Amino acid sequence: MRHLSLIHVYKRQARGCAVTLAARDGDELKNAEAMLRHRHPRTAVHGVVCDVRDQEAVRALMRRAHEVAGGPDIVVANAGIIQVAPLDSIGAEEFRSAMDTMFAGALHTALESLPYLRRSPYGGRLALISSVGGLLGVPHLLPYACAKAATGVLAEGLLTETAADRVSVTGVYPGLMRTGSHLHAQFGGDRSKEFAWFSALAGAPLISMNAQRAAERIVSGVVRRRARVVLTPAARAAGLAHGIAPATTVRLSALAARLLPKGTGTREPLREGNSIAPPEGFAARRLRAWGSAMNDRAAHAYNQRTA
Repeated sequence: MRHLSLIHVYKRQARGCAVTLAARDGDELKNAEAMLRHRHPRTAVHGVVCDVRDQEAVRALMRRAHEVAGGPDIVVANAGIIQVAPLDSIGAEEFRSAMDTMFAGALHTALESLPYLRRSPYGGRLALISSVGGLLGVPHLLPYACAKAATGVLAEGLLTETAADRVSVTGVYPGLMRTGSHLHAQFGGDRSKEFAWFSALAGAPLISMNAQRAAERIVSGVVRRRARVVLTPAARAAGLAHGIAPATTVRLSALAARLLPKGTGTREPLREGNSIAPPEGFAARRLRAWGSAMNDRAAHAYNQRTA
């Protein structure tokens, strides 16, 4: 993702861990380091510019983390992009981009960290961040859902493959999160309306989850070596429903898709949320403003500010 999210590092700092951050954007990485040092001045924090789509870069990241802080003993793979658009507004390129960033990124992170995790005197821990989108196909988020589903399967397979090595692998399935991601998600089709519904759901207090609380749940699950952590009641309900009655769940999802904005019938480049003009119409503008309010506050707290 373009901007680094900080939500998964706070509690590990409180547990006395040195923290290595990685992101593609060097400026945002420096800002993240400064934020963490300000909040936790006694914690060792350092950043490494790294594109997780490049396995050699990930190898260098792990080597650097080992040289600077020892270990690594705990690794969290959380790189991601969000593309919100109906199917007729995207093509194979968007699917490849999602798979390269989220699945290949998680794969490279796992493969390059496992040699260190196997040698950890504490027993290594690896967490791969999937999504509720990895539990069932989500309309207008299909590339994202495909990549997250592959990441979830990877976590399950790695768990079975590494069990004898004292390495635990945790698959994490967040639901909607208030992280400010709506500002840097990429939108296609009727962009204003797509942004309105996505930001409304991602910021709704009864549907989405506070990022700090989610971070605590994730860290707790990783420390306890849980195989799976599913966040938000809605995500748990969706995963359960799909497991028990997959055909019915898919039909209900198809009905929900009819309520989403219609495609424009043309393909244009996706645009980030922070560059999208407000929608026309009072109801659409109110929906966008209501949904974005809590997420806009989260954007500053979790280093997702606009460029």
